[in-house]
Amino acid sequence: MSSAGAVVAAQAATAEAIKASGAIVRVEPSVFTAIIWKTENPLVVAAEGGFLKRNYQYLSAYKGLIFYTKSPIPVELGNRCELIKARSIWIPG
Repeated sequence: MSSAGAVVAAQAATAEAIKASGAIVRVEPSVFTAIIWKTENPLVVAAEGGFLKRNYQYLSAYKGLIFYTKSPIPVELGNRCELIKARSIWIPG
């Protein structure tokens, strides 16, 4: 496969992943925290990532959308969240 063909294949795979996962909205950590505080019983998926620098990644649903944030430090979620620790979080694109 040529390099142009590989790029097209990667773009098609990303498009399929986006279709399968629905709308994912990337927000700043402060916006993510605000959304969590608006939610009555928030469910948050969290993972640590990073290759050279550690980062903290979070996903949560609110009004039919999935919100995602990444932060160099842990985000303060409070003790009212149901927290699921994942090995990793992969976001298409």
